[in-house]
Amino acid sequence: MSKIHAVVLAAGQGTRMKSKLYKVLHPVCGKPMVQHVVDTLDAMRVEDVVVVVGHGADAVRAALGDRVAYALQQEQLGTAHAVQQAVPFLQGKQGTTFILYGDVPLLSSETLTALLQYHEQQQAAATVLTAKLPDPTGYGRMIRNEAGEVMRIVEHKDASPEERAIREINTGIYCFDNQKLLKSLSQVKNDNAQGEYYVTDCVGILREAGEKVVAYEAVDPEETMGVNDRVQLSEAEAYMRRRIAVRHMKNGVTIIDPASTYIDADVTIGQDTVILPGTHLRGRTSIGADCVIGPQANLTDVQVGDGVEISYSVLTESQVADKATIGPFAYVRPGSEIGTHVKIGDFVELKNAKIGKGTKVPHLSYVGDAEIGEGVNIGCGTITVNYDGAVKHKTIVGDGSFIGCNTNLVAPVTVGRNAYVAAGSTINQNVPDDALAIARERQVNKLGYANKLPRKQVKKD
Repeated sequence: MSKIHAVVLAAGQGTRMKSKLYKVLHPVCGKPMVQHVVDTLDAMRVEDVVVVVGHGADAVRAALGDRVAYALQQEQLGTAHAVQQAVPFLQGKQGTTFILYGDVPLLSSETLTALLQYHEQQQAAATVLTAKLPDPTGYGRMIRNEAGEVMRIVEHKDASPEERAIREINTGIYCFDNQKLLKSLSQVKNDNAQGEYYVTDCVGILREAGEKVVAYEAVDPEETMGVNDRVQLSEAEAYMRRRIAVRHMKNGVTIIDPASTYIDADVTIGQDTVILPGTHLRGRTSIGADCVIGPQANLTDVQVGDGVEISYSVLTESQVADKATIGPFAYVRPGSEIGTHVKIGDFVELKNAKIGKGTKVPHLSYVGDAEIGEGVNIGCGTITVNYDGAVKHKTIVGDGSFIGCNTNLVAPVTVGRNAYVAAGSTINQNVPDDALAIARERQVNKLGYANKLPRKQVKKD
């Protein structure tokens, strides 16, 4: 296989998106569209990737970093003009060059590899990726000869009734022999109604020069879908979401209802895990084996071990070890580490908290900026009072301790190992190991005093 290069066109403004966000940066399943294209090329180990930028150039550079080279198209004068901006990066190089688009995020590495292999088998100067659509209105039609070679590409507005009946369309995605691409680019003219330079003309130039031009039909035409507005963005999202779900299910994951499950492209899930409806797995979340996630779980950049159960809860940028259970209705904020066999129950909020093995925080508690040891029981209504208005302070609870209900732990404070804190206490001093801390007012009962208080009269029927 020859050396592979790629030019990704990403300079268009995308006015139909009606958005402040540059078009190719709109996300599909958690990643900008142009990043999907570059990731696919990375998976194919393409040697050189040049992204042609224009509007929003700095934002695209920020999103993709230094993984690619950049060419600037200051004026948008057509697709061939855009590719011409990448010529300095391609000059003198042998091999095959892809021309792709930053707003076509669904193309798989399998389809591009098949296109490349066909191009090389045919020893073609150019190969056009085509698709057959039920309704090809508006697309350029592929005119082939009996040998299957491309004779020309006819735009819809210029096509005869017979040509408009052809369902095979030009997707605008190509493989070129690199040197022949450069030569044809130098001959492209802008003598058309729009006054622009089109890559389509390179195909015609090569054909007129006697070069071999062929076409390869995509197995799944939906992969070639471009995104120009919010409607097409939602269609691309739905397609990719289905594809991601199918991949996980084929790898041994049970997804009860793929239509109501949302999994980003970079999420990994272990075998025999069950994903229940309404679940969102975002970013670089990693789920282990034998877990039950959902219903209505929302995880972003969370690392989850094996045998974990999470229901009706939100977790962000945290770690959950094996056999832990979380929820329902828990909120785990960034920086939290939940140990093995830990229980985080209903209406519990964690933030930057390390929870040791076997500890239970069953319900209605806030644990923030804290280090809770192993085998600790945190009673209902416990609060770590971590913020003094200027600085966050840390709470430490030793292994085996018992924190009674409705306790305030005023940080910085340490509760020792195997200590007890009585219910209703406000702890603002350290508690030694094995001690019992009681920090509440002594109860006083004033007999008969209630009779002196005014009472609301209850009307009788």
